[in-house]
Amino acid sequence: MTTQPTSPGSGVTAARPIRLLIVDDHPIVRDGLRAVFEGDPGFEVVGEAGDGAEAVDLAIALDVDVLLMDLRMPRMGGVEAIRLLMKRSPDVRILVLTTFDSDADVLPAVEAGATGYLLKDAPREELVRAARAAYDGQSVLAPSVARRLLGRVRAPAPAEALTDRELRVLALIATGATNREAAKQLFISEATVKTHLLHIYAKLGARDRAAAVAEAYKRGLLHS
Repeated sequence: MTTQPTSPGSGVTAARPIRLLIVDDHPIVRDGLRAVFEGDPGFEVVGEAGDGAEAVDLAIALDVDVLLMDLRMPRMGGVEAIRLLMKRSPDVRILVLTTFDSDADVLPAVEAGATGYLLKDAPREELVRAARAAYDGQSVLAPSVARRLLGRVRAPAPAEALTDRELRVLALIATGATNREAAKQLFISEATVKTHLLHIYAKLGARDRAAAVAEAYKRGLLHS
């Protein structure tokens, strides 16, 4: 279901209202959100969308400032819609409004470019404040979501594993082999060895061959 853009009032105001698009696959939820914002002169609900694909099209066509975006919808979910909008209209602000706060929902949405993340049980006043903050580019997170993200930051991400070929290159380098010698023994080109080394440096957080070898021994990837 899509509503047509509403007509702006004829009175002159100091600043135009924040143009809002409501995105949810449940009409009753959209009706409730519309009721929250239509009573506030600082907002103009310019349309509604029932899935992510429709949301992307309407956000661009209606020159939307802020989207209230559900995550789990038919045809196209919220995360995919956020990614598309960040490519096609990067200035738009997206406030996720959902019932889900698991890592599987929160992290992809934030990484995709959501400005904020609230749960649907948020009080009316908090929702209005969050929409204004999102318009200003401020991150707004539900307390449970903030705790999850903070825990994610505190817990170091697991190191990306080296491939078998990268380990073989590293083992040869650890013996003092040159790139040319390693290439000859592995039956690959010298350029390929250099590429493997770049990947090794990135994965181990090393700046050069010596640092990479030292880090590999430290992690138990190489043995004396």
